Amino acid sequence: MHQPQYMDFTSGAYSQPWTYLHAIKDYVDMAAHLEAHPAARAVINFAPILLNQIQDYASQVAEMLQHGGPIRDPLLSALADPALPVERWQQEILISACLRAHRATMIDRFPDFRSLVDLASTFGQHPDALDYIDEQFIADLLVWYHLAWMGETVRRQHAKVAELMEKGRRYTLHDRRELLNIIGELLSGLIPRYRSLAENGQIELAVSPYAHPILPLLLDLRSAQETMPDAPMPAAAKYPDGPSRAGWHIEHAIAVFREHFGTRPVGCWPSEGSVSEQTLTLLEKHGFKWCASGESVLHHSVQKSGESLEQKRRHYLYQPHRVGNGNISCFFRDDRLSNQIGFVYSDWHSDDAVADLLHHLENIAQSYSDLPDTVVSIILDGENAWEYYPENGYHFLTALYEKLLKHPDIHLCTFRDCLEAGVPSNRLPNLVPGSWVYGTFSTWIGVPDKNRGWDMLVEAKQAYDRAVVEGLAGERLDEARLQLAVCEGSDWFWWFGDDNPAEAVSDFDRLYRMHLSHLYQLIGIEPPEYLSRPFTFGGGEPALGGTMKR
Repeated sequence: MHQPQYMDFTSGAYSQPWTYLHAIKDYVDMAAHLEAHPAARAVINFAPILLNQIQDYASQVAEMLQHGGPIRDPLLSALADPALPVERWQQEILISACLRAHRATMIDRFPDFRSLVDLASTFGQHPDALDYIDEQFIADLLVWYHLAWMGETVRRQHAKVAELMEKGRRYTLHDRRELLNIIGELLSGLIPRYRSLAENGQIELAVSPYAHPILPLLLDLRSAQETMPDAPMPAAAKYPDGPSRAGWHIEHAIAVFREHFGTRPVGCWPSEGSVSEQTLTLLEKHGFKWCASGESVLHHSVQKSGESLEQKRRHYLYQPHRVGNGNISCFFRDDRLSNQIGFVYSDWHSDDAVADLLHHLENIAQSYSDLPDTVVSIILDGENAWEYYPENGYHFLTALYEKLLKHPDIHLCTFRDCLEAGVPSNRLPNLVPGSWVYGTFSTWIGVPDKNRGWDMLVEAKQAYDRAVVEGLAGERLDEARLQLAVCEGSDWFWWFGDDNPAEAVSDFDRLYRMHLSHLYQLIGIEPPEYLSRPFTFGGGEPALGGTMKR
Protein backbone atom coordinates (compact mmCIF):
# COMPACT_ATOMS: atom_id res chain seq x y z
CA MET A 1 0.00 0.00 0.00
CA HIS A 2 1.54 3.29 -1.03
CA GLN A 3 0.81 6.74 -2.32
CA PRO A 4 3.34 9.47 -3.14
CA GLN A 5 3.47 12.72 -1.18
CA TYR A 6 0.57 14.82 -2.43
CA MET A 7 1.06 17.55 0.17
CA ASP A 8 2.81 20.81 -0.62
CA PHE A 9 5.14 21.30 2.36
CA THR A 10 5.02 25.07 1.80
CA SER A 11 1.26 25.48 2.27
CA GLY A 12 0.25 22.13 3.71
CA ALA A 13 -2.34 21.78 0.93
CA TYR A 14 -3.01 18.47 -0.80
CA SER A 15 -3.10 18.58 -4.58
CA GLN A 16 -4.70 15.15 -5.08
CA PRO A 17 -7.24 13.26 -2.91
CA TRP A 18 -6.08 9.72 -3.58
CA THR A 19 -4.60 9.08 -0.15
CA TYR A 20 -7.80 9.60 1.80
CA LEU A 21 -10.04 8.14 -0.90
CA HIS A 22 -8.07 4.89 -1.07
CA ALA A 23 -7.94 4.87 2.72
CA ILE A 24 -11.74 4.95 3.19
CA LYS A 25 -12.26 2.46 0.38
CA ASP A 26 -9.42 -0.01 -0.08
CA TYR A 27 -7.33 0.12 3.09
CA VAL A 28 -10.47 0.00 5.25
CA ASP A 29 -11.95 -2.87 3.25
CA MET A 30 -8.78 -4.96 3.40
CA ALA A 31 -8.65 -4.61 7.17
CA ALA A 32 -12.33 -5.54 7.43
CA HIS A 33 -11.91 -8.69 5.34
CA LEU A 34 -9.08 -9.83 7.59
CA GLU A 35 -11.06 -9.02 10.73
CA ALA A 36 -13.95 -11.06 9.36
CA HIS A 37 -11.66 -14.07 8.89
CA PRO A 38 -9.58 -14.34 12.08
CA ALA A 39 -7.82 -17.49 10.90
CA ALA A 40 -6.51 -15.77 7.77
CA ARG A 41 -2.91 -14.61 7.49
CA ALA A 42 -1.49 -11.87 5.32
CA VAL A 43 1.46 -9.53 4.94
CA ILE A 44 0.53 -5.85 4.73
CA ASN A 45 3.24 -3.47 3.57
CA PHE A 46 2.97 0.29 4.07
CA ALA A 47 5.03 3.07 2.57
CA PRO A 48 5.90 5.45 5.45
CA ILE A 49 4.82 8.60 3.63
CA LEU A 50 1.39 6.98 3.20
CA LEU A 51 1.17 6.34 6.94
CA ASN A 52 2.07 9.94 7.69
CA GLN A 53 -0.48 11.27 5.21
CA ILE A 54 -3.26 9.09 6.63
CA GLN A 55 -2.45 10.36 10.11
CA ASP A 56 -2.38 13.94 8.87
CA TYR A 57 -5.80 13.59 7.21
CA ALA A 58 -7.24 12.06 10.38
CA SER A 59 -5.90 15.00 12.42
CA GLN A 60 -7.29 17.55 9.96
CA VAL A 61 -10.80 16.09 10.04
CA ALA A 62 -10.78 15.78 13.84
CA GLU A 63 -9.62 19.37 14.23
CA MET A 64 -12.27 20.60 11.82
CA LEU A 65 -15.12 18.74 13.54
CA GLN A 66 -14.01 19.71 17.05
CA HIS A 67 -12.74 23.24 16.58
CA GLY A 68 -13.67 24.33 13.07
CA GLY A 69 -10.09 24.17 11.80
CA PRO A 70 -9.31 24.08 8.08
CA ILE A 71 -9.05 20.96 5.97
CA ARG A 72 -6.16 21.28 3.54
CA ASP A 73 -7.62 19.05 0.84
CA PRO A 74 -9.90 21.02 -1.50
CA LEU A 75 -12.28 18.14 -2.23
CA LEU A 76 -12.66 16.99 1.36
CA SER A 77 -12.93 20.58 2.56
CA ALA A 78 -15.75 21.27 0.12
CA LEU A 79 -17.74 18.36 1.52
CA ALA A 80 -18.21 20.17 4.84
CA ASP A 81 -17.95 23.80 3.73
CA PRO A 82 -21.20 25.72 4.38
CA ALA A 83 -20.34 28.11 1.55
CA LEU A 84 -20.00 26.05 -1.61
CA PRO A 85 -18.32 27.76 -4.58
CA VAL A 86 -20.40 30.07 -6.73
CA GLU A 87 -17.73 31.19 -9.18
CA ARG A 88 -17.92 29.21 -12.41
CA TRP A 89 -14.23 28.29 -12.50
CA GLN A 90 -14.40 26.97 -8.95
CA GLN A 91 -17.49 24.92 -9.76
CA GLU A 92 -15.83 23.49 -12.86
CA ILE A 93 -12.81 22.32 -10.84
CA LEU A 94 -15.00 20.73 -8.18
CA ILE A 95 -17.33 19.05 -10.66
CA SER A 96 -14.41 17.71 -12.67
CA ALA A 97 -12.87 16.25 -9.51
CA CYS A 98 -16.12 14.47 -8.66
CA LEU A 99 -16.14 12.66 -12.00
CA ARG A 100 -12.88 10.80 -11.35
CA ALA A 101 -14.26 7.36 -10.56
CA HIS A 102 -14.64 4.13 -12.48
CA ARG A 103 -17.79 4.43 -14.55
CA ALA A 104 -19.10 0.86 -14.43
CA THR A 105 -18.42 -0.04 -10.82
CA MET A 106 -18.53 3.28 -8.99
CA ILE A 107 -20.92 5.50 -10.96
CA ASP A 108 -23.42 3.43 -12.93
CA ARG A 109 -24.00 1.23 -9.89
CA PHE A 110 -25.80 4.10 -8.11
CA PRO A 111 -28.67 5.62 -10.18
CA ASP A 112 -28.71 8.93 -8.28
CA PHE A 113 -24.97 9.38 -8.73
CA ARG A 114 -25.19 8.33 -12.37
CA SER A 115 -27.82 11.02 -13.04
CA LEU A 116 -25.63 13.70 -11.50
CA VAL A 117 -22.58 12.55 -13.47
CA ASP A 118 -24.56 12.40 -16.73
CA LEU A 119 -25.72 15.95 -16.20
CA ALA A 120 -22.24 17.14 -15.25
CA SER A 121 -20.77 15.44 -18.30
CA THR A 122 -22.84 17.66 -20.60
CA PHE A 123 -21.21 20.84 -19.37
CA GLY A 124 -18.28 20.39 -21.72
CA GLN A 125 -20.64 20.62 -24.70
CA HIS A 126 -22.88 23.25 -23.10
CA PRO A 127 -20.77 25.38 -20.75
CA ASP A 128 -23.57 27.93 -20.33
CA ALA A 129 -25.51 25.26 -18.47
CA LEU A 130 -23.27 25.99 -15.50
CA ASP A 131 -25.21 29.22 -15.06
CA TYR A 132 -28.13 27.10 -13.88
CA ILE A 133 -26.16 24.98 -11.44
CA ASP A 134 -27.01 25.71 -7.83
CA GLU A 135 -25.37 24.79 -4.55
CA GLN A 136 -27.68 21.81 -4.11
CA PHE A 137 -26.31 20.16 -7.24
CA ILE A 138 -22.74 20.64 -5.99
CA ALA A 139 -23.67 19.32 -2.52
CA ASP A 140 -25.36 16.22 -3.91
CA LEU A 141 -22.45 15.52 -6.27
CA LEU A 142 -19.94 15.85 -3.43
CA VAL A 143 -21.88 13.51 -1.15
CA TRP A 144 -22.37 10.88 -3.82
CA TYR A 145 -18.74 11.02 -4.89
CA HIS A 146 -17.63 10.20 -1.36
CA LEU A 147 -20.33 7.57 -0.95
CA ALA A 148 -19.13 5.91 -4.17
CA TRP A 149 -15.56 5.88 -2.82
CA MET A 150 -16.68 4.38 0.47
CA GLY A 151 -15.48 0.89 1.36
CA GLU A 152 -17.98 -1.83 0.57
CA THR A 153 -17.71 -3.21 4.09
CA VAL A 154 -18.60 0.24 5.42
CA ARG A 155 -21.52 0.51 3.03
CA ARG A 156 -22.88 -2.81 4.30
CA GLN A 157 -22.29 -2.26 8.00
CA HIS A 158 -22.70 1.45 8.74
CA ALA A 159 -26.33 2.47 9.28
CA LYS A 160 -25.73 6.16 8.59
CA VAL A 161 -24.03 5.43 5.26
CA ALA A 162 -27.03 3.29 4.29
CA GLU A 163 -29.36 6.10 5.34
CA LEU A 164 -27.50 8.66 3.23
CA MET A 165 -27.56 6.38 0.21
CA GLU A 166 -31.26 5.75 0.67
CA LYS A 167 -31.95 9.48 0.81
CA GLY A 168 -30.41 9.84 -2.64
CA ARG A 169 -30.56 13.61 -3.10
CA ARG A 170 -31.08 17.05 -1.57
CA TYR A 171 -28.39 16.52 1.02
CA THR A 172 -28.17 19.14 3.77
CA LEU A 173 -25.12 20.63 5.45
CA HIS A 174 -25.90 18.33 8.38
CA ASP A 175 -25.80 15.33 6.04
CA ARG A 176 -22.45 16.43 4.70
CA ARG A 177 -21.04 16.94 8.19
CA GLU A 178 -22.23 13.49 9.24
CA LEU A 179 -20.52 11.98 6.23
CA LEU A 180 -17.33 13.86 7.11
CA ASN A 181 -17.59 12.48 10.63
CA ILE A 182 -17.75 8.93 9.23
CA ILE A 183 -14.72 9.62 7.04
CA GLY A 184 -12.88 10.96 10.07
CA GLU A 185 -13.69 7.83 12.08
CA LEU A 186 -12.43 5.61 9.27
CA LEU A 187 -9.19 7.57 8.90
CA SER A 188 -8.43 7.80 12.61
CA GLY A 189 -9.19 4.12 13.16
CA LEU A 190 -7.29 2.75 10.18
CA ILE A 191 -3.72 2.49 11.48
CA PRO A 192 -4.87 1.21 14.92
CA ARG A 193 -6.87 -1.52 13.17
CA TYR A 194 -3.79 -2.78 11.35
CA ARG A 195 -1.72 -2.50 14.50
CA SER A 196 -4.30 -4.59 16.34
CA LEU A 197 -4.31 -7.23 13.59
CA ALA A 198 -0.53 -7.42 13.85
CA GLU A 199 -0.51 -7.61 17.64
CA ASN A 200 -3.02 -10.45 17.45
CA GLY A 201 -0.63 -12.34 15.19
CA GLN A 202 -2.99 -12.37 12.22
CA ILE A 203 -0.92 -10.19 9.90
CA GLU A 204 2.71 -9.31 9.48
CA LEU A 205 3.35 -5.64 8.90
CA ALA A 206 6.21 -4.72 6.58
CA VAL A 207 7.57 -1.43 5.26
CA SER A 208 9.00 0.17 2.13
CA PRO A 209 11.81 2.76 2.06
CA TYR A 210 10.54 6.09 3.36
CA ALA A 211 9.48 8.04 0.25
CA HIS A 212 9.22 4.96 -1.99
CA PRO A 213 12.42 5.48 -4.03
CA ILE A 214 13.91 2.91 -6.39
CA LEU A 215 16.84 1.95 -4.15
CA PRO A 216 18.94 0.17 -6.82
CA LEU A 217 18.95 3.36 -8.92
CA LEU A 218 19.95 5.53 -5.98
CA LEU A 219 22.75 3.07 -5.26
CA ASP A 220 23.85 2.70 -8.89
CA LEU A 221 22.05 4.65 -11.58
CA ARG A 222 23.63 2.54 -14.30
CA SER A 223 22.38 -0.72 -12.81
CA ALA A 224 19.41 -0.30 -15.14
CA GLN A 225 21.64 -1.15 -18.08
CA GLU A 226 22.12 -4.75 -17.02
CA THR A 227 18.65 -5.60 -18.37
CA MET A 228 18.37 -2.54 -20.69
CA PRO A 229 21.81 -2.33 -22.33
CA ASP A 230 20.63 -0.26 -25.31
CA ALA A 231 18.37 2.17 -23.45
CA PRO A 232 19.49 5.81 -23.25
CA MET A 233 20.46 6.89 -19.74
CA PRO A 234 20.39 10.23 -17.90
CA ALA A 235 23.36 12.54 -18.39
CA ALA A 236 24.61 11.86 -14.87
CA ALA A 237 26.71 8.73 -14.43
CA LYS A 238 25.45 8.28 -10.87
CA TYR A 239 23.17 9.78 -8.30
CA PRO A 240 25.24 11.96 -5.94
CA ASP A 241 25.90 10.27 -2.59
CA GLY A 242 23.31 7.67 -3.53
CA PRO A 243 24.26 5.01 -0.95
CA SER A 244 23.90 7.52 1.87
CA ARG A 245 20.50 8.60 0.60
CA ALA A 246 19.34 4.99 0.24
CA GLY A 247 20.39 4.33 3.83
CA TRP A 248 18.50 7.43 4.99
CA HIS A 249 15.28 6.19 3.38
CA ILE A 250 15.61 2.86 5.16
CA GLU A 251 16.48 4.34 8.55
CA HIS A 252 13.66 6.88 8.36
CA ALA A 253 11.22 4.17 7.26
CA ILE A 254 12.03 2.09 10.34
CA ALA A 255 11.56 5.15 12.58
CA VAL A 256 8.16 6.02 11.08
CA PHE A 257 7.06 2.39 11.28
CA ARG A 258 7.99 2.26 14.96
CA GLU A 259 6.09 5.48 15.58
CA HIS A 260 2.86 4.08 14.14
CA PHE A 261 3.06 0.40 15.06
CA GLY A 262 5.33 0.27 18.11
CA THR A 263 7.63 -2.42 16.74
CA ARG A 264 10.50 -2.84 14.31
CA PRO A 265 9.62 -4.37 10.90
CA VAL A 266 11.15 -7.72 10.01
CA GLY A 267 10.42 -7.49 6.28
CA CYS A 268 10.62 -4.94 3.49
CA TRP A 269 8.91 -4.70 0.13
CA PRO A 270 11.50 -2.52 -1.64
CA SER A 271 9.61 0.10 -3.62
CA GLU A 272 8.04 -1.63 -6.64
CA GLY A 273 9.93 -4.80 -5.73
CA SER A 274 13.12 -3.15 -6.97
CA VAL A 275 16.19 -5.09 -5.90
CA SER A 276 19.87 -5.54 -6.58
CA GLU A 277 22.68 -7.22 -4.69
CA GLN A 278 23.64 -3.84 -3.19
CA THR A 279 20.03 -3.32 -2.11
CA LEU A 280 19.85 -6.67 -0.33
CA THR A 281 23.14 -5.98 1.42
CA LEU A 282 21.84 -2.62 2.63
CA LEU A 283 18.54 -4.09 3.85
CA GLU A 284 20.36 -6.84 5.72
CA LYS A 285 22.69 -4.27 7.27
CA HIS A 286 19.62 -2.52 8.70
CA GLY A 287 18.28 -5.68 10.25
CA PHE A 288 15.69 -6.89 7.74
CA LYS A 289 15.22 -10.65 7.55
CA TRP A 290 13.28 -10.81 4.28
CA CYS A 291 12.41 -8.80 1.19
CA ALA A 292 10.43 -9.59 -1.95
CA SER A 293 10.44 -8.89 -5.67
CA GLY A 294 8.99 -10.08 -8.96
CA GLU A 295 9.31 -13.37 -10.78
CA SER A 296 11.06 -11.77 -13.77
CA VAL A 297 13.95 -10.69 -11.54
CA LEU A 298 14.39 -14.30 -10.52
CA HIS A 299 14.14 -15.45 -14.12
CA HIS A 300 16.89 -13.03 -15.23
CA SER A 301 19.09 -14.07 -12.30
CA VAL A 302 18.71 -17.77 -13.04
CA GLN A 303 19.46 -17.17 -16.71
CA LYS A 304 22.63 -15.33 -15.78
CA SER A 305 23.73 -18.30 -13.72
CA GLY A 306 23.33 -20.50 -16.80
CA GLU A 307 20.44 -22.58 -15.53
CA SER A 308 16.95 -23.02 -16.95
CA LEU A 309 14.14 -21.61 -14.82
CA GLU A 310 11.68 -24.23 -16.05
CA GLN A 311 14.03 -27.09 -15.14
CA LYS A 312 14.57 -25.66 -11.69
CA ARG A 313 11.17 -24.06 -11.22
CA ARG A 314 10.19 -25.74 -7.98
CA HIS A 315 13.59 -24.96 -6.49
CA TYR A 316 13.34 -21.33 -7.46
CA LEU A 317 9.95 -19.64 -7.70
CA TYR A 318 8.36 -21.47 -4.79
CA GLN A 319 10.98 -21.01 -2.11
CA PRO A 320 12.93 -18.13 -0.59
CA HIS A 321 16.44 -17.32 -1.81
CA ARG A 322 19.63 -15.95 -0.38
CA VAL A 323 22.10 -14.26 -2.68
CA GLY A 324 25.86 -14.78 -2.59
CA ASN A 325 27.06 -14.75 0.99
CA GLY A 326 24.07 -12.76 2.26
CA ASN A 327 21.56 -14.05 4.80
CA ILE A 328 18.48 -11.96 4.01
CA SER A 329 15.80 -14.12 2.35
CA CYS A 330 14.17 -12.89 -0.84
CA PHE A 331 10.76 -14.16 -1.94
CA PHE A 332 9.51 -13.81 -5.52
CA ARG A 333 5.90 -13.28 -6.49
CA ASP A 334 4.13 -15.73 -8.76
CA ASP A 335 3.46 -13.20 -11.51
CA ARG A 336 0.67 -15.16 -13.14
CA LEU A 337 -1.42 -15.64 -10.01
CA SER A 338 -0.72 -12.13 -8.71
CA ASN A 339 -1.66 -10.55 -12.04
CA GLN A 340 -4.82 -12.65 -12.33
CA ILE A 341 -6.06 -10.95 -9.17
CA GLY A 342 -4.69 -7.54 -10.09
CA PHE A 343 -5.81 -7.35 -13.70
CA VAL A 344 -8.01 -10.25 -14.83
CA TYR A 345 -10.46 -11.56 -12.25
CA SER A 346 -12.28 -8.22 -11.97
CA ASP A 347 -14.17 -9.19 -15.16
CA TRP A 348 -15.09 -12.67 -13.89
CA HIS A 349 -17.85 -13.88 -11.62
CA SER A 350 -16.31 -14.07 -8.15
CA ASP A 351 -17.01 -17.81 -7.76
CA ASP A 352 -15.31 -18.57 -11.07
CA ALA A 353 -12.34 -16.39 -10.18
CA VAL A 354 -11.84 -18.04 -6.80
CA ALA A 355 -12.22 -21.50 -8.33
CA ASP A 356 -9.63 -20.67 -10.97
CA LEU A 357 -7.12 -19.40 -8.41
CA LEU A 358 -7.63 -22.45 -6.21
CA HIS A 359 -7.23 -24.70 -9.25
CA HIS A 360 -3.81 -23.19 -9.98
CA LEU A 361 -2.75 -23.50 -6.35
CA GLU A 362 -3.91 -27.10 -6.22
CA ASN A 363 -1.89 -27.89 -9.33
CA ILE A 364 1.20 -26.39 -7.72
CA ALA A 365 0.57 -28.36 -4.52
CA GLN A 366 0.14 -31.59 -6.48
CA SER A 367 3.14 -31.01 -8.69
CA TYR A 368 5.40 -30.39 -5.72
CA SER A 369 3.82 -32.73 -3.18
CA ASP A 370 7.26 -34.09 -2.33
CA LEU A 371 8.24 -30.62 -1.11
CA PRO A 372 5.99 -29.81 1.87
CA ASP A 373 7.57 -26.37 2.32
CA THR A 374 6.52 -25.05 -1.08
CA VAL A 375 5.76 -21.32 -0.78
CA VAL A 376 3.62 -19.51 -3.34
CA SER A 377 3.97 -15.73 -3.05
CA ILE A 378 0.98 -13.71 -4.25
CA ILE A 379 1.81 -10.00 -4.08
CA LEU A 380 -0.20 -7.06 -5.43
CA ASP A 381 -1.12 -3.45 -4.79
CA GLY A 382 -3.44 -2.88 -1.87
CA GLU A 383 -5.47 -0.26 -3.70
CA ASN A 384 -5.42 -0.33 -7.47
CA ALA A 385 -7.30 -3.48 -8.41
CA TRP A 386 -10.48 -3.19 -6.42
CA GLU A 387 -12.33 -0.32 -8.06
CA TYR A 388 -12.43 -2.45 -11.23
CA TYR A 389 -14.17 -5.25 -9.33
CA PRO A 390 -17.94 -5.19 -8.69
CA GLU A 391 -18.58 -3.92 -5.16
CA ASN A 392 -14.89 -3.26 -4.56
CA GLY A 393 -14.00 -6.94 -4.69
CA TYR A 394 -16.22 -7.75 -1.71
CA HIS A 395 -17.58 -11.05 -3.04
CA PHE A 396 -14.25 -12.16 -4.48
CA LEU A 397 -12.26 -11.47 -1.31
CA THR A 398 -14.91 -12.94 0.97
CA ALA A 399 -15.12 -16.15 -1.04
CA LEU A 400 -11.35 -16.33 -1.48
CA TYR A 401 -10.60 -16.21 2.25
CA GLU A 402 -13.39 -18.65 3.07
CA LYS A 403 -12.26 -21.20 0.48
CA LEU A 404 -8.58 -20.91 1.34
CA LEU A 405 -9.22 -21.35 5.06
CA LYS A 406 -11.19 -24.55 4.44
CA HIS A 407 -8.68 -26.08 2.03
CA PRO A 408 -6.77 -29.09 3.39
CA ASP A 409 -3.61 -28.57 1.32
CA ILE A 410 -3.28 -24.78 1.14
CA HIS A 411 -2.30 -22.76 4.20
CA LEU A 412 -2.15 -18.99 4.48
CA CYS A 413 0.99 -17.69 6.15
CA THR A 414 3.32 -14.71 6.30
CA PHE A 415 6.92 -14.49 5.19
CA ARG A 416 8.05 -14.30 8.80
CA ASP A 417 6.05 -17.48 9.45
CA CYS A 418 8.02 -19.19 6.69
CA LEU A 419 11.37 -18.17 8.09
CA GLU A 420 10.46 -19.08 11.67
CA ALA A 421 9.20 -22.48 10.48
CA GLY A 422 12.58 -23.15 8.90
CA VAL A 423 11.47 -23.19 5.27
CA PRO A 424 14.73 -23.93 3.41
CA SER A 425 16.26 -21.22 1.25
CA ASN A 426 18.05 -21.66 -2.04
CA ARG A 427 21.41 -19.96 -2.59
CA LEU A 428 21.55 -17.82 -5.75
CA PRO A 429 25.04 -17.01 -7.00
CA ASN A 430 23.92 -13.54 -8.13
CA LEU A 431 20.91 -11.25 -8.47
CA VAL A 432 20.21 -9.25 -11.60
CA PRO A 433 18.91 -5.74 -10.73
CA GLY A 434 15.23 -5.26 -11.54
CA SER A 435 11.69 -4.68 -10.32
CA TRP A 436 8.37 -6.49 -10.38
CA VAL A 437 7.56 -4.66 -13.65
CA TYR A 438 9.17 -6.74 -16.44
CA GLY A 439 12.14 -7.44 -14.20
CA THR A 440 13.69 -4.15 -15.35
CA PHE A 441 13.67 -0.47 -14.35
CA SER A 442 12.16 0.66 -17.65
CA THR A 443 9.17 2.17 -15.85
CA TRP A 444 11.43 4.71 -14.12
CA ILE A 445 14.38 5.31 -16.44
CA GLY A 446 15.54 4.86 -20.03
CA VAL A 447 13.27 7.17 -22.08
CA PRO A 448 13.70 10.93 -22.58
CA ASP A 449 11.07 12.22 -20.14
CA LYS A 450 12.10 9.85 -17.35
CA ASN A 451 15.78 10.60 -17.95
CA ARG A 452 15.05 14.32 -17.89
CA GLY A 453 13.37 13.83 -14.53
CA TRP A 454 16.54 12.19 -13.21
CA ASP A 455 18.73 14.98 -14.61
CA MET A 456 16.59 17.55 -12.81
CA LEU A 457 16.81 15.56 -9.58
CA VAL A 458 20.59 15.18 -9.85
CA GLU A 459 20.98 18.92 -10.41
CA ALA A 460 18.82 19.66 -7.36
CA LYS A 461 20.80 17.16 -5.26
CA GLN A 462 24.08 18.79 -6.28
CA ALA A 463 22.66 22.17 -5.22
CA TYR A 464 21.54 20.64 -1.93
CA ASP A 465 25.03 19.19 -1.33
CA ARG A 466 26.64 22.60 -1.95
CA ALA A 467 24.23 24.23 0.49
CA VAL A 468 25.16 21.69 3.17
CA VAL A 469 28.88 22.35 2.63
CA GLU A 470 28.20 26.10 2.85
CA GLY A 471 26.52 25.73 6.23
CA LEU A 472 22.90 24.64 5.83
CA ALA A 473 22.04 23.18 9.23
CA GLY A 474 19.48 22.82 11.97
CA GLU A 475 15.74 22.84 11.31
CA ARG A 476 16.23 24.16 7.79
CA LEU A 477 18.48 21.22 6.93
CA ASP A 478 15.95 18.77 8.38
CA GLU A 479 13.21 20.29 6.22
CA ALA A 480 15.39 20.22 3.12
CA ARG A 481 16.43 16.61 3.73
CA LEU A 482 12.79 15.55 4.01
CA GLN A 483 11.86 17.49 0.88
CA LEU A 484 14.75 15.88 -1.01
CA ALA A 485 13.45 12.46 0.01
CA VAL A 486 10.04 13.26 -1.49
CA CYS A 487 11.72 14.30 -4.74
CA GLU A 488 13.54 10.94 -4.80
CA GLY A 489 10.24 9.00 -4.77
CA SER A 490 9.49 6.58 -7.58
CA ASP A 491 6.01 7.71 -8.59
CA TRP A 492 7.10 10.82 -10.43
CA PHE A 493 9.22 8.78 -12.84
CA TRP A 494 6.52 6.11 -13.20
CA TRP A 495 4.16 8.58 -14.84
CA PHE A 496 6.65 10.46 -17.03
CA GLY A 497 6.53 9.40 -20.67
CA ASP A 498 4.09 9.20 -23.54
CA ASP A 499 2.64 5.80 -22.63
CA ASN A 500 0.50 7.15 -19.76
CA PRO A 501 -2.75 9.18 -19.76
CA ALA A 502 -2.04 12.83 -20.54
CA GLU A 503 -4.04 14.10 -17.56
CA ALA A 504 -2.15 11.92 -15.07
CA VAL A 505 1.20 12.79 -16.64
CA SER A 506 0.39 16.48 -16.35
CA ASP A 507 -0.61 16.11 -12.69
CA PHE A 508 2.60 14.33 -11.74
CA ASP A 509 4.78 16.60 -13.88
CA ARG A 510 3.39 19.58 -11.96
CA LEU A 511 3.73 17.87 -8.58
CA TYR A 512 7.32 16.90 -9.25
CA ARG A 513 8.30 20.40 -10.32
CA MET A 514 6.53 21.81 -7.25
CA HIS A 515 8.51 19.56 -4.92
CA LEU A 516 11.82 20.34 -6.64
CA SER A 517 11.06 24.07 -6.51
CA HIS A 518 10.35 23.86 -2.81
CA LEU A 519 13.66 22.07 -2.26
CA TYR A 520 15.52 24.92 -3.96
CA GLN A 521 13.67 27.46 -1.82
CA LEU A 522 14.57 25.59 1.37
CA ILE A 523 18.27 25.65 0.53
CA GLY A 524 18.11 29.35 -0.34
CA ILE A 525 18.53 29.08 -4.10
CA GLU A 526 16.20 30.46 -6.74
CA PRO A 527 14.58 27.52 -8.58
CA PRO A 528 15.75 27.07 -12.19
CA GLU A 529 13.54 28.62 -14.84
CA TYR A 530 12.80 25.23 -16.40
CA LEU A 531 10.80 24.24 -13.32
CA SER A 532 8.15 26.77 -14.33
CA ARG A 533 7.29 24.78 -17.47
CA PRO A 534 5.94 21.26 -18.10
CA PHE A 535 8.51 18.89 -19.52
CA THR A 536 6.54 15.69 -20.16
CA PHE A 537 4.00 14.56 -22.71
CA GLY A 538 1.34 11.96 -21.95
CA GLY A 539 -0.27 10.18 -24.84
CA GLY A 540 -2.45 7.42 -23.43
CA GLU A 541 -6.19 7.16 -22.94
CA PRO A 542 -7.81 9.18 -20.14
CA ALA A 543 -7.60 7.49 -16.75
CA LEU A 544 -10.79 5.69 -15.78
CA GLY A 545 -10.54 6.55 -12.14
CA GLY A 546 -7.99 7.98 -9.77
CA THR A 547 -4.33 7.42 -10.50
CA MET A 548 -4.67 3.81 -11.49
CA LYS A 549 -1.56 1.82 -12.35
CA ARG A 550 -3.02 -0.76 -14.70
